[in-house]
Amino acid sequence: MKRFKRSLMMVTGILFIGICVGAYRLSAFGVDAFTCMNLGISGFLGMSFGAWQLLMNAAILAVVFLKARKCIGAGTIVNMVGVGYLADFICWLFRGVEMTLPMRIGALALGSVFAGLGVAFYMVAEMGVAPYDSVAIMLENASKGRIPFQRARVLSDVAVVIVGVVFCLLSGGELRLIIGIGTICNALFNGPLIQFFKTHAAEPIMSRG
Repeated sequence: MKRFKRSLMMVTGILFIGICVGAYRLSAFGVDAFTCMNLGISGFLGMSFGAWQLLMNAAILAVVFLKARKCIGAGTIVNMVGVGYLADFICWLFRGVEMTLPMRIGALALGSVFAGLGVAFYMVAEMGVAPYDSVAIMLENASKGRIPFQRARVLSDVAVVIVGVVFCLLSGGELRLIIGIGTICNALFNGPLIQFFKTHAAEPIMSRG
């Protein structure tokens, strides 16, 4: 029963993340921090976004394997494979719909909330997390707890946004295509939201029964 509950929480969390990414894309207010970096670097290198993101995930996964192996599990693979398709499906559902400003703002708010809720759910399930989501955990562990998770997540998110912006500028790309108010909201608030939902939603649900 416990295994089933953990599996259900993991799948639910990844579903939330897929909705989050789709909502961010529909809002047209900027992508999440990790996507911002990958778009900037892939544009600089002249590679497709999908190919570069796969390489980046593989590189981070190799580090996670060495430094935080407990972060790798079924959820890691499901996240890497499923989130993009879920986001594409969300966008497909809204094809042809004119996104008014209130709808875009609503999509941004929904994406911001589901980003924190989704990561909190599949982290508490302890069935593996996405490679990038392990970075903040490794920072917290490396600092021996002196940098709490929520602060480590903000640091990693802000860092990857800066990297994305730098590479976008170096390649002569358009910043508006990779960064916006949604990116800034994600970078600054995702860490605290993940911690909030872990404490007040995911952990209480997991501890019941």
